[in-house]
Amino acid sequence: MDRRHSTQDIIANLRRRARSTAAALSTTDGRWALVSTSITALVAGSMAWLAATAMPPLHTRANEASTTLLPYRLFTQLVQAGDALVGRSPAQRAAPPPAQLDRNLADEEAGDDNGSATPGTETHTITLDKGDTLTGVLTDGGVNDADAAAAVAALVKVYDVKNMRAGTTLTLTFEAVPQKPVQPEKPVAAPLPRVIYGAPPAGTIAGDDEDDADSGDVTPVVAAPVGRLLSIAFSPSVEHDVTIARNADNSFTATDAVKELVAHQHRAGATLDGSLYLAGMQAGIPAGIMVDMIKLFAYKIDFQRDLRPGDAFEVYYSFYYTPDGLPAREGNIDYALIRTRGHEYRLYRYQPNPDQAAEYYDEHGASLKGMLMKTPVDGARISSGFGMRFHPVLGYTRMHKGIDFAVPVGTPVMASGTGVVKIAGRSSGYGNYLRVDMGNGYGFAYGHLSRFAPGVHVGSRVRQGQVVAYSGNTGLSTGPHLHYETLVNNTQVNPLTLKIAQGRILSGHDLVDFKYTQLHLDAVLASTPLETKVADAASDLRQAKAR
Repeated sequence: MDRRHSTQDIIANLRRRARSTAAALSTTDGRWALVSTSITALVAGSMAWLAATAMPPLHTRANEASTTLLPYRLFTQLVQAGDALVGRSPAQRAAPPPAQLDRNLADEEAGDDNGSATPGTETHTITLDKGDTLTGVLTDGGVNDADAAAAVAALVKVYDVKNMRAGTTLTLTFEAVPQKPVQPEKPVAAPLPRVIYGAPPAGTIAGDDEDDADSGDVTPVVAAPVGRLLSIAFSPSVEHDVTIARNADNSFTATDAVKELVAHQHRAGATLDGSLYLAGMQAGIPAGIMVDMIKLFAYKIDFQRDLRPGDAFEVYYSFYYTPDGLPAREGNIDYALIRTRGHEYRLYRYQPNPDQAAEYYDEHGASLKGMLMKTPVDGARISSGFGMRFHPVLGYTRMHKGIDFAVPVGTPVMASGTGVVKIAGRSSGYGNYLRVDMGNGYGFAYGHLSRFAPGVHVGSRVRQGQVVAYSGNTGLSTGPHLHYETLVNNTQVNPLTLKIAQGRILSGHDLVDFKYTQLHLDAVLASTPLETKVADAASDLRQAKAR
């Protein structure tokens, strides 16, 4: 009886629950609650299964690699995707998975079998060192022999490779070698930690990690492959850009793009407080302009005896710049002035014959270019004059048949006149000795030289103002200096008192034309301000932009 009543109660209870469930499911909210609860239970069960499969087996030993059924990265992404589904509407749940997850799943399945990266270009920079050949540096830079030879053959058509100097930088452009995308290694779950008591296992050494590094075989690093050469570019000077490019038929073509330079005129000067050259540097005048100016006035002025502190000079010259204002090269001196002891030495650039080089004349039309220069070295101090003197090495008085200039070893020595080299070699007490015959019984000679300039040898012809040797301390000498002699009919005469023949004097139409040139320059100078500091951030105009 009790059992029957108990069964009837259970059935009645189930009927009541069924009626309440039916009533609940008859509403929209009830049905959604059921679906949501089911999906949540499904997701929770899936997460529990994935977590269980991602854990290493408990029986795995600490020193053995564990095997996982699912990569951990993919597991975490699935978990995140499952979390995002909870609480979303049915339409949102029916939407496809995120695109990034699709891509990650595809990557996991595809492995390393997918295509390669898009090929591009890569550039290498190489520098030409002393003694290098262009072909050699190209092959060292990754260019194959055939392409290097073809590129050089194309270059010689537009540029003389002999003019390339050490320090020239070349930019090589290659076609990049296609690289397959690198797939990340699938991580392996870390083994369970294991505590070891007592001595370490056999074959292990306790100590720092760096000291315990494996000393097995080292795999050499293989250089990345370089694709085929596309182009070579370099700038031998600021006004030239040379490019060698590969054509469609795999041949090479070289071009030399010459920049159109713009000339700027400058009028600069300074007051001397020491060397003429140093005063020019402090005024920002380019070094080459100062050297040319010193050579011009060396025919008339003895820089050691004639110039004093407080003397002044000025120079009007041109300088060329690139279109973007970068300094390129020096131009010509059109006018120069040195004012010393109340005397003014002026010179004007004039070219009477278009087929001949321009020369410099004073205000009367007389060339300043004499037969011999008074000072063959710049900034020299006369340490010993012409005449009888006590010889510091021999220890007795004898004739000193020249004048000595105290200059450091290696100072450039210019040819005092134009002529042919008669002696270039060792000559007893003179040490390294150079003698030049100018014709008509005139000549000059230098002693105690350290070396001769390239190309200067017996029989070679030298021009006035050309660097022919370098000062030294060879022979019977107590210190670095230059011994300078002038010869008339093979007899030494005093260079300071020798009457030097005057150069050309303009006359007739040439003199009239020169006067017009002189008047024009004087008018330009009167309207041009004197620059006492040409460069803004450097003492050399070549390092500053045009203003």
